[in-house]
Amino acid sequence: MDRDVLIIGAGPIGLACGIECQRRGLDYAILEKGTVVNSVYHFPQNMTFFSTAPELEIGGVPFIVSGDKPKRVDALRYYWRVAKYFDLKIFLRKKVDRIECMKDRFLVHCQDQVFSSKTVILAIGYYDQPNLLNVPGEEMPHVSHYYSDPHRHIGEHVVVVGRNNSAAEAALELYRYGIDVTLVHRGKALGRGLKYWVKPDIENRIKNKEIKAFLETHVERIEQGTVWLRQRNREFAWPADSVLALTGYHPNFDFMRRAGIEISETGLPLFDPATGETNVPGLYIAGALQAGTDANKIFIENGRLHAPIIAEAIAKKLS
Repeated sequence: MDRDVLIIGAGPIGLACGIECQRRGLDYAILEKGTVVNSVYHFPQNMTFFSTAPELEIGGVPFIVSGDKPKRVDALRYYWRVAKYFDLKIFLRKKVDRIECMKDRFLVHCQDQVFSSKTVILAIGYYDQPNLLNVPGEEMPHVSHYYSDPHRHIGEHVVVVGRNNSAAEAALELYRYGIDVTLVHRGKALGRGLKYWVKPDIENRIKNKEIKAFLETHVERIEQGTVWLRQRNREFAWPADSVLALTGYHPNFDFMRRAGIEISETGLPLFDPATGETNVPGLYIAGALQAGTDANKIFIENGRLHAPIIAEAIAKKLS
């Protein structure tokens, strides 16, 4: 069956696109490789959002929380409640392998099923594509590009690599859980975009030597129980039962290129900002994909605004 729209990704932006397509009477479906808001589900268990609850709302449904800032668990509950309220057509655990562009339709190939539609919206975010260190040993099982909770690291020496919120917050939570933690970053200072309540906290913990930190330091290689670091001209070993390489994420450019989307040398997909349509007619991108490699430009609070723009453009195209 040919649908009007297939939305790939059931994150907050994908859900918002589904709502706006539904409001315009479009026949749509949302395909998600995991669960609803899968990326949020894999955020650190105790994470607090920088944005206020109203800034994360979609579909005009109020997001009510008890405190000033919502936590991961609040967002999981809210977005699932919104999906149920609108009775969104979501197909879970449908990993899209490729998008085949035909003359008058798209064939979206999943592992066990092929979907057909006149248009496609990509709302896949970037959380599944970590920025790698590209050092020997990075593939070892005690190395991860995601942080969940401190309890699993009891009794360990943990090295956290990175400078932004994910790295700083992980280091702070590990420290407060009584875990021996070391922060490593290749730059001279921590990230300028640290949350206003995180920045003084991490800086004071480092100043008081409660969290060890090596700045202007590169990871050279990772071995079992040890990470080799280079600070200027000195190479040295540091204990590491676990390594958390929290160095950011990027869009799945290979997937986008296979669908025919052109990517510039600076990592920006070719698309029309007025409609979200890419150089492939009928193929749209929403949310963080529109920022390319600049992951600090588009978040839920401004990415959700793409949904009505794209849905309206599709409705006009198909009318």
